[in-house]
Amino acid sequence: MSILEFLQSYGQALLQGTLVTCAQFLLATLVAVAAAGAAGIGKLSSKWPIRSVSVVYIEMFRGTSLLVQLYWIFFVLPLFGITLPNFTAGYISVGLNIGAYGAEIVRGAIESVPRGQWEAGTALSMPHGVRMRRIILPQALAI
Repeated sequence: MSILEFLQSYGQALLQGTLVTCAQFLLATLVAVAAAGAAGIGKLSSKWPIRSVSVVYIEMFRGTSLLVQLYWIFFVLPLFGITLPNFTAGYISVGLNIGAYGAEIVRGAIESVPRGQWEAGTALSMPHGVRMRRIILPQALAI
């Protein structure tokens, strides 16, 4: 079979598969970035319930394989009344898995901002949220 015959026979299926893969990638990336940011900042929280939820999420998703997570999201969640379509279960499970690893990157980047920057925000009487948004997070993003 020549390349031309192969593309005529399977080109449409290959194109459709490529588009589905690209959509899965983009949606999983959005989920991962949101989960990583929330869990990374949550792990640094001084409030123990927020920190605990972040630690449980990170350890659970980093401690199990992606295949196990896919099975749980697709086959076990329906037992609790939450049924997700194949496509949705795929990008959510991949996004949450990658987000758990990204949360540690976010946490490390925030902690690597020099202590003097934190103290400068405190010296300017900035509340914690403003200090994070205007001083710490821009520098952590660069790191």
